[in-house]
Amino acid sequence: MNDKSTTLTRVLIIDDDEKLSTLLTDFLDGFGMSVKSAAHPEIGLQMLRNDPPDLVILDVMLPGMDGFTVCRKVRETSSLPIIMLTARGDLTDRVVGLEIGADDYLAKPFEPRELVARIQAVLRRGEHQLEKETLQVGGLVMNWSTRTAVLDGKTLDLTTAEFDLLGLFAKAPGRVLSRDYIMSQTKGVDWATFDRSVDVLISRLRLKLGDNPRQPNLIRTVRGVGYSFIGFNHD
Repeated sequence: MNDKSTTLTRVLIIDDDEKLSTLLTDFLDGFGMSVKSAAHPEIGLQMLRNDPPDLVILDVMLPGMDGFTVCRKVRETSSLPIIMLTARGDLTDRVVGLEIGADDYLAKPFEPRELVARIQAVLRRGEHQLEKETLQVGGLVMNWSTRTAVLDGKTLDLTTAEFDLLGLFAKAPGRVLSRDYIMSQTKGVDWATFDRSVDVLISRLRLKLGDNPRQPNLIRTVRGVGYSFIGFNHD
């Protein structure tokens, strides 16, 4: 074993299509990724607990426990990136997946190279801001090195996508961010075919922040335009 193996991106595939898993394992290996796979969700969850990967590729249709349930279980203890796969490409599946914490969604069939691009995009979201590791805005402290966000002394349990969105807001308090801008800055989700992704992500972040959408103290909806982070923009 050479030293390069210690730097490989570790991916866990949970999919009962063993032929596809084998194909992806071989393909991802060519892009510097170390891949493990599980055909059954219970085994996948056990593997995740024993040796957490850098990213999970999770199929929706699984025997015994669907991918949504698996995603919820993962999110109970971890914020590691999750890319969900579906054979249907159903809009409802995408909404549910994003609501429960998936970072991206890819419909089968797909080109393996597209999956590589999405993996790289999801992982890059956690790296491109490391040159400015810490930012404090009022009671919010964000650290891009540790991927942590602390609000009023309490650590927030955020997914990769939620952390990136909060980072956008924290860097521009009081500024109205359009949906197009959020889409351009938050890579990974298939925004072009799923415009509601931004709204779902906002809803998830508001829930984590304890922000009431009817009377928001932190994230204000600007009708027809986008959203503004107002919580710490006090004169």
